[in-house]
Amino acid sequence: MPREVEPDLFPELTPARRMGKKGGVGTTKGEESRPDLLEVLPLAGVDHALAYRIPPHLTGKIKPGCLVRVPLRNGLVLGIVERLGTDQDVPDAKVKNVFELLFPDPILTTDLLALAKWIASYYLAGIETVFETMIPVPVRAGMAMKMERLLRVGKLALTEEELAGLERRAKKQAAVYKFLHQQTKPIARGLILSRLKISPATLDAMVEKGIIEETRQENPRVAYSDEFSDDETAAATAVGAFEINEAQRAAIADIGASLAAGKFQTHLLHGVTGSGKTEVYLRSIRTALANGGGVIYLVPEVALTPQTVGRLRSALADSGTKVVVWHSHLSAGERFDSWMAVARGEARVVVGARSAVFAPVANLRLVVVDEEHEPAYKQEESPRYHGRDAAVYRAKLAQAVCVLGSATPSLESLLNAKQGRYKLNRLPERVDGRAMPIMRLVDLRHQSTKGHGPAVISRELAEAMRERFEKKEQSILFLNRRGYSASLQCPSCGFVANCKNCSVTLTYHRTDEKLRCHWCGYQEPAPRRCPQCQAEDIRWKGYGTQRVEDSAQRVLPRAKIVRLDADTMAKRTLFRQILGDFRKGKIDVLVGTQMIAKGLDFPNVTLVGLVNADLSLHQADFRAHERTFQLLVQVSGRAGRGDKAGEVFVQTYTPSSPSIQFAKRADFDGFLEAELAQRREFHYPPARRLIRHLFRGHNAEKVKFYAEQWAKRAEILLKDAAELRGPAPPPLEKIKTYHRYQLWYFVDSITRIAPLLRQLRQEFPLDKEVLETIDVDPVDLS
Repeated sequence: MPREVEPDLFPELTPARRMGKKGGVGTTKGEESRPDLLEVLPLAGVDHALAYRIPPHLTGKIKPGCLVRVPLRNGLVLGIVERLGTDQDVPDAKVKNVFELLFPDPILTTDLLALAKWIASYYLAGIETVFETMIPVPVRAGMAMKMERLLRVGKLALTEEELAGLERRAKKQAAVYKFLHQQTKPIARGLILSRLKISPATLDAMVEKGIIEETRQENPRVAYSDEFSDDETAAATAVGAFEINEAQRAAIADIGASLAAGKFQTHLLHGVTGSGKTEVYLRSIRTALANGGGVIYLVPEVALTPQTVGRLRSALADSGTKVVVWHSHLSAGERFDSWMAVARGEARVVVGARSAVFAPVANLRLVVVDEEHEPAYKQEESPRYHGRDAAVYRAKLAQAVCVLGSATPSLESLLNAKQGRYKLNRLPERVDGRAMPIMRLVDLRHQSTKGHGPAVISRELAEAMRERFEKKEQSILFLNRRGYSASLQCPSCGFVANCKNCSVTLTYHRTDEKLRCHWCGYQEPAPRRCPQCQAEDIRWKGYGTQRVEDSAQRVLPRAKIVRLDADTMAKRTLFRQILGDFRKGKIDVLVGTQMIAKGLDFPNVTLVGLVNADLSLHQADFRAHERTFQLLVQVSGRAGRGDKAGEVFVQTYTPSSPSIQFAKRADFDGFLEAELAQRREFHYPPARRLIRHLFRGHNAEKVKFYAEQWAKRAEILLKDAAELRGPAPPPLEKIKTYHRYQLWYFVDSITRIAPLLRQLRQEFPLDKEVLETIDVDPVDLS
């Protein structure tokens, strides 16, 4: 029997516990004794708070969470005000003044300060790294709001005689005056310059003379307010257009009761694809806003933000609520203005990818995590936090409600619901009684034994595509692999084109005749002959989205077929443009990777084809079956979301796989029980917690040696607190010229192990050529 895992998802972190001298969690020495001072966490390699004096001109202006500039060593550095007052015993002569307050409003709320400390403690990260992740670069750089120069007629209007004289002396100035005299409000300087075709010097001269007046006002850079926003608003028309069913009504009431209670509660909203989860989110958001609260709405992929923002802005337009967007693909100006709009209280709803969980929303009442099962919520650079778990913990700190939604919840969330930590709300049917799509399995083994080879698009799927095209209905083809072919191989000598930096084969991209590594970015021209034996019959093994696109075009030569993957995203707005065209019916078949696999709603899509359902099934990952099941359910859910029935073709070489069979029968409970039983047997999460420790360096033998020596010391220090497995090479032994070894810790409590690992880091310093990373609750095991 496995040992009992820690009873709560997160450890309690009370307000009295603060950052200690080593970046961990400590306790205060006593009551604040120096109210004229404050404590600042410098963003300059210092892992504890330092005391500074508040200068007279900043008295009463600085609050916890403010961004300040303070003297440290021989320069000025940025820092976050942790608290007012201090109990540190520091001689007056050594206390320096705060040099500058960058913004009048705090850029981090008090719950974000506590969240930063928890992330640093739980994920074994430096507090400075956490704050740098939380605070956007444009904010740390001190970017200013964009100002717009406006012009209007001066207070003393010209008489007719004066205007006539101006026309004789300066016709362009007279034209400007007449134009502005007809306006009821100030006009942007740039508009006047472009419309009247005049020079800036003309306007400057008129301002100097007092003929016209110039004022300045903030001109926020609003993300998704361009020419594509109409498409996104159109996508929102389905929201609220139907009567909610009993299951939705019950979920809305249950979440509403939690909001009314004003206490922390997590709800797991488990609804089949097309069951109206978004409507539940929207009505819950309205409730939170009506009570004066703020809202954070997380989506796993940047690709899903346009549709979500369009829906929210449309649904909340009548209330005048400002909705801002937050993710890394915005321009620096858009990110800065969005952040400051939230910090100043001008926007109460934030929509974005995982980093939006750090938005400084005041009076946070509701956090929505859509598609909570998605691996994209896990950050793969330090601090390696999980956006879903950070959202739950932030809601806990703010005493807010967190709603986790998915058609295929993660086993971790389902286990929390099963054990009573989360409230479970089910939406078992699609809205308006729409039928779930029919799933058909295509056994590719039978296709290849009939002399046709391993077809990219099977005969059954090709026939279905032709039928949909004739009916003017749309199709989606999914394959989670970019490029044209997975690898190049010579049948004469056996040569395989491998990346020189990573232990992977190079992928052939036919659009530019290149071999590329999708890990390090290395590329080289695709050879015409075998580089080793000069044979001409080199062959391409496997296939990617480029080849699927070509095959689809051969099946439907008259159809408009567009590919959507990372290789086609040259422009920032291209993704939204393609989805807008697809929604309008300008595209017949959309071919893509995981960015089109979930969350998107296209009523005219009646056919979905999973070109190779086995890609995620045969990975060296204990979550392979779970991810395959989730992928099948999520991708198939794109079909039949309108009035027309949907159909899904799943091409596979292993149709008898349990995950595929459970997905075909839509038996989520059966899959859950079978998968949980297997995880318990081998002590994998969620039966126990997992920490992955990765060692890497350019010298393979040195990396192996230090990993083994670390493991020996860890066995002694951790004793019965953890089960160690390894060290051993991971599935990808080399990435970006670095050789890698990994060590796994299976534990019952992260909070018990984290301090011991910190201690071991201090007691056993590694060679400078060996790097190590500790990943708590890892998602990527490659």
